[in-house]
Amino acid sequence: MLRLPALALSAALAALTLPAAPPAQAAGSITCKMRYSLTGWSVFYKRASGTGTVSCSNGQRMAVRLTARGGGPTVGKYTIPNGFGEFAGVTTIRDVLGTYASAGADAAAGKAATAQAMTKGDVSLALSGKGEGWNLGVAFTGFTIEAR
Repeated sequence: MLRLPALALSAALAALTLPAAPPAQAAGSITCKMRYSLTGWSVFYKRASGTGTVSCSNGQRMAVRLTARGGGPTVGKYTIPNGFGEFAGVTTIRDVLGTYASAGADAAAGKAATAQAMTKGDVSLALSGKGEGWNLGVAFTGFTIEAR
């Protein structure tokens, strides 16, 4: 009877010394980044469009078209000529395509910097960029990435 508890204790100690397996998603995930340019305006309705290129750690590349649409009390006009985006939760380059949800508040004039995080299911995207223009307000936006 004493052998069963000793055997269970040995098995538990052996399990603790084994390295933990990474999550299933992490095993197949890749790193994807995007370089983009975007021009937009808003007068209670926010609208922006642009183009970019997504590059992934597995060598995949894709030219993309970008659109942002939304509403809220906003007014402004801006250009981001050399923005950067980084994706998380991607297993293939096609995972980056689709519409991301975001909400943001802006106050900028002249030369300005922007940063925004958004999600689409398990995939998230962080955007940053420097540009010119002016923008003031709060907007709820859908940011769409499509293959060109």
